[in-house]
Amino acid sequence: MKKITLLFTAVLFINLLIAQGQPATQPGCYPFPKTISVTGSAEMEIIPDEIYAQVDLREYKRRGEDKVELDKIKNDFLASCRAVGIADSNISVASYDGYNMANIWRRRKRDPDLLSSIAYQLKFSNTKLIDDLVNRLDDQATNNFSITRTSHSKIIEYRKQLKMMAVKAAKEKALYLSDAVSEQLGAAITITEPEESFSSDVFSGRYKSNMAIANNAFMKEMSKADYGINDDGVDYRKIKLRFEVKVLYALK
Repeated sequence: MKKITLLFTAVLFINLLIAQGQPATQPGCYPFPKTISVTGSAEMEIIPDEIYAQVDLREYKRRGEDKVELDKIKNDFLASCRAVGIADSNISVASYDGYNMANIWRRRKRDPDLLSSIAYQLKFSNTKLIDDLVNRLDDQATNNFSITRTSHSKIIEYRKQLKMMAVKAAKEKALYLSDAVSEQLGAAITITEPEESFSSDVFSGRYKSNMAIANNAFMKEMSKADYGINDDGVDYRKIKLRFEVKVLYALK
């Protein structure tokens, strides 16, 4: 009986030690009875150095003339791309088909005059290259030229910097809010990482990059040369990045 009692006492003592070593989760035992939850945000607009466009080309035939074959159209187009300085690595085929028809090769055996088409995806570093290429395109062969998306070669670095700025903004807010109620800010308990999202506007009016980013502390520290920005007063599609982060702080 004594052995059983001693064993029960030892088990109870060990359980008490374990319970004391674990964080309290029961009501009334929360280790941070006073907290403050704040949201910090940061945003910037950047000038892209990666502009993606799709160019749709098709065969055509003028009255009284032979049809201009797709092979010639392709060769002329690729020659124009190289002439303005677009690397082959920035050119890819987006689609290749008959004009408004499927199974182009089989259909052309029945109808030699069937018009075929091809679509290319191009990546530009600035809009000057776009202007130079457009001036060289065959208007008859070019069915469509559209910007599909924009990005930046250092977009990951921008996102990282924005998240850090959002966390700092949250701390600054927590400091003056806690001071307003005569409390002292303690340690950060949780930091909720924001979801990544961005948007790009349609081509806007002319502006200089230093004007567009003048209200951003991080961007003001970056030179245009460091990020390959060449504004020269031409139009750019702007990319807007924004992050919101939630931080829970303890109050002392």
